[in-house]
This record gives sequence, C-alpha cells and structure tokens, in this order.
Amino acid sequence: MDTDLQLSPAFSIGDVERDTGLAKETLRVWERRYDFPQPRRDAFGERSYPAEQVQKLRMVKRLLDLGFRPGKIMQHSTAQLQQLASAGSTPPPPAPQLEHYLALCRSHQMAELGDALRQALAVLGLKAFTIDVIAPLTGMVGEAWACGELAVYEEHLYSETLQTVMRHAIFSLPQASSPSMRSPRIVLSTLPQERHGLGLLMAEALCAAAGAHCMSLGVETPLTDIVAAARAQRADIVALSFSSASKQRQTRDSLQQLHASLPPSMELWAGGRSPVLTRQPPPFLHVLDLRQVDESIADWRRRHQALALQTH
Repeated sequence: MDTDLQLSPAFSIGDVERDTGLAKETLRVWERRYDFPQPRRDAFGERSYPAEQVQKLRMVKRLLDLGFRPGKIMQHSTAQLQQLASAGSTPPPPAPQLEHYLALCRSHQMAELGDALRQALAVLGLKAFTIDVIAPLTGMVGEAWACGELAVYEEHLYSETLQTVMRHAIFSLPQASSPSMRSPRIVLSTLPQERHGLGLLMAEALCAAAGAHCMSLGVETPLTDIVAAARAQRADIVALSFSSASKQRQTRDSLQQLHASLPPSMELWAGGRSPVLTRQPPPFLHVLDLRQVDESIADWRRRHQALALQTH
C-alpha cells in the first residue's frame, strides 16, 4: 500500500476556492476542458485535491493575474509555471480588432458583431478571415468562458452569430469545376460526446475555400452514421474535429474503429486540440492543420492524379 499517498494532504473544492481565489465552477470547467486539475473522490464522492495540484493551481492563478490565458499554460508543469512567473513575462496582447469583437460579445451586441465580422470577411477573404480572425477570436472566447468571464449563454450567442456569418460565406463560394483536377469529396463531423462545432466549421470553410466538396454532418454523429454517410456520398475523405476536452483513450478507440469500418481508399483526417493528434497520432490518420489545409488538399490531388495515371 502506498503510505505516502495516504498521508498526502488533500483539499476539498471549497478549500481550494478559498486558498487560490479560483471559483468552484471554474475548477470544474478546467477539469472538463483541460483535464486539469484531476481531483480524487473522497468516501462521500466529493472532489478531493492533492496538495501538489493545489500548488500548481496557485501558480496558474498568479499567471492569470499577469495576463496569461489558461489554455496557454495549463499543460505546463509547476516548475515551468514558476519560471514564467519569475521571469515576469507577459503574453503578447491580442490584436485590438479581436479585443473589439470580444467586447461586442461581452456587451451582447451580436448584430454589431455580425456586421463587423462580415466586413472583415469581405476585406480578407474566407481563408485569411478564418485563420487570422475566427481561429484566434474563438480561442479568446473559449478562454474567457473558461475563466468565468463569459457565461455559457454568451458563448452560445457568439457561436450562433459566427455560424450565420460563416455558413453564408461557405454557401456563396463558387463550385470548383475544373475537369482536369478532381476535387475531394469530404464528409465532416465530430464524434459522439464532442459537442464543440466551431473547429469543424472552420475546417469546412477552409476545405471549401480550397475547392473541396464538403458535406457537414454537424456534431456528435454516431460512428455507424458517419460510415453510412461517407459511403452514400462516395466520400474521399472523412474529416473530424476534436476539442481539448476530448478523452484520449476514447478518441484513439473511435479513430481505430472508424478507420477499420471505412473503405481502404477513403482517407481519415482530423484536426483540433486533442493530445492524440500531437502525441504519436495513429499512422493511418492525416493530422489537419488549419494553416495548411490548402497544402493538404493539393497533396491529395497530386496523389489522386498519380494513382489515376497508374491505373490507365
């Protein structure tokens, strides 16, 4: 029996809230979103936090007060957090325009936010708009929610506004019609228990802007339905989006099962913040980076063209 573990002091969630100044709801949100902290459960089923996790949470709170965001530091060790705090460094501030969009969201000026985003889209084009505006802005909204600075309903208001703008932009894209260069047919979705759909929407926008034919199934689609849709649509690629809240073992198992159920010629792509995509991803999986969607689509075209020449 591990006597050190038994003797290690533990703190209730109320103790941690009083010690660190972090609200109970914030701790619960971080637990789901970042997989930290990782409390044990006491004999009554209540959360119980080991002393070393409380120490790390103190450092996290100190860095939050310096201007860092939880998603940028949560995976660091306590020693790394201490180095950041000792250096007195501060993260680079977000672009003023992004701060303006976030301020509109905080003040519930959603019509104004929609107008501002449409203006940025018209100036930048869908690709640059998605990468340089929507990706960092969505991260800022998620961080504000994780810190308790935005309520759940405010995050939902942002999501609905963004979806309206992005959907109209995607539907307005001209369809690729070059007979000499076939475009991939891509079915996009998230797996069950993966409720976050904005990453999926960004991937769809960038794939469509690169000339792919995209069919989005939305979020939380059962594996059997993803396979059925991919077969019915004669898809070349099944693309999935994962948030940082995805469970690693469940993600790996689902990817393996999905790969085994798809035809050998159908590729499986995935993007997002799941650690599975950065820590030894499965060999059959193409990890999709939003900034490299054009290159991924172009590479698919080259491989498909080479394969077509070999078969003739």
